Amino acid sequence: MKKVLSLIGMVLMTGAVVAPAAKADIIHTISASTQLRVDAAATDATRIGSSYTVQGTNITAGTMGGLSAQTGTAAAGHTDGVYTVTTAGDAFSLSESFTAGDAVNTIGSGVDVTAHTYTAEVTGDNAAPAINSYGTIMDLPAFGNTVTTSGGHAGSLAGTIATDGAIGLTAGGAGTTATGQVVTTLTIN
Repeated sequence: MKKVLSLIGMVLMTGAVVAPAAKADIIHTISASTQLRVDAAATDATRIGSSYTVQGTNITAGTMGGLSAQTGTAAAGHTDGVYTVTTAGDAFSLSESFTAGDAVNTIGSGVDVTAHTYTAEVTGDNAAPAINSYGTIMDLPAFGNTVTTSGGHAGSLAGTIATDGAIGLTAGGAGTTATGQVVTTLTIN
């Protein structure tokens, strides 16, 4: 028995019996990103057509108004109607409306959106700005439905992420966006 105890003691001292190892996977990820955006100048124009409507009660049309054809690329015009009250002394109503449509433009006659830069300051009544006007739209299309946005100006727009995860964002000019993020994930299985 003494030999068995001494054998167990020797085995324990040499490390022949080891506790079972723990099985665990550890995954640690760090993702850092900045996004800097400067809006572009844009124009969206939709050509509208001409329209004419008339409605009424207790009205007689001697001549109905309506749309009239024009020459060339002009939008449809309108003709006036001649209306009279049907029963004199009774209530009546008359509503007539006309919306002038857009003329058809020649292909390639649109307006380009470009960056106009003023490099020198001019004084007096016709002074140009001493700053750069990025993405401005100098001429607008004249359609019935037009939405125009000016371009942004980067200015001092900047973004950094330090090794300690500190985010530094510097605002730019009009029409800019700066976003910074650090995502840390720790997964233990």
